[in-house]
Amino acid sequence: MSAQPLTRETVTALVHDATAAPSLHNAQPWRFHCSLGSRTLHVRSEPQRAVPHTDPHGRALHLGCGAALMNLRVAAVHGGWRPGTRLLPQPRDIELLASVELAVLGSGAGDLGALYPAIRTRHTCRYPFEEAGIPDAVRAALADAARDEGASLAFPTGWHLQEVLELAQEAEARSLIDHGIGEDLQQWTHGGVPFSDTAAAGVPEYAFGPRKLSGKAPMRDFAGGRPVPGRAAAEFEHQPHLALLSTARDRPEDWLRAGQAMERVLLLATLEGLSSSFVTQALMWPDLRRALRDPVTDTGYVQMILRLGYGPPGPATPRHPMRDVLDIEP
Repeated sequence: MSAQPLTRETVTALVHDATAAPSLHNAQPWRFHCSLGSRTLHVRSEPQRAVPHTDPHGRALHLGCGAALMNLRVAAVHGGWRPGTRLLPQPRDIELLASVELAVLGSGAGDLGALYPAIRTRHTCRYPFEEAGIPDAVRAALADAARDEGASLAFPTGWHLQEVLELAQEAEARSLIDHGIGEDLQQWTHGGVPFSDTAAAGVPEYAFGPRKLSGKAPMRDFAGGRPVPGRAAAEFEHQPHLALLSTARDRPEDWLRAGQAMERVLLLATLEGLSSSFVTQALMWPDLRRALRDPVTDTGYVQMILRLGYGPPGPATPRHPMRDVLDIEP
């Protein structure tokens, strides 16, 4: 597809696709600024949409903004643009996470555009998956997608998988009695604490998924133990497929790269017919996150754990209107 003129309508469409990205508690901690004259978009963090107790250092915030940046890149290539991307372009401006300069697409743009159909069909699914394996070729393709963005993706098995499951279970138990994490959960799941943006953000009850009766899949209970009228219960998979996304270092730049890698993996997984959800419990506790590192080399920093499998498509969740996330100047 050849590039269209960079108009307000074009920019709005690009950012609309970017904001389909996942984020912690669907907080959507991003804002976009576009200069039409320089054909540059800036991706900024939105501190008011941070999740302070669960994500005190902003790592998950950077992951979410990195995922939105990946969607923006995919949409740009699909629209005929080459997105020249710089991470953290102004170190003194900590809220400016990335700049994307759009040029007319030439050769060597890669295959990002092919991922575009998955942007609007990728949704987090908190329902049971089938007890079916993921083909080796698909796993290899997902690992390659992560590697293309400077990250690594590994599928733990045997005792390593069991250790990851136990760490997630320990973290879930801690979270249920942690007051600060409970406050975040109440605020961003539309319950308990008044929040003005709940109509356009957060995890609505219809996206919680069923209450877990049995199975080994490490599912987080977004109800926080409170009853949800009409919520069903279900048996989850006994042989879950988890994937650990890691980076060599653990700086804000690495978090942004991990967010891009995560979304690239998820978009490709969606095209391959896989459903997905996130296993974030152990990542919230420094000691448990440390224990997730590669058990052989003790290197790398786990940035996200993905649960993948064949299951129903997840429901779409709310998004902020463009007027609240996008500023355009001539």
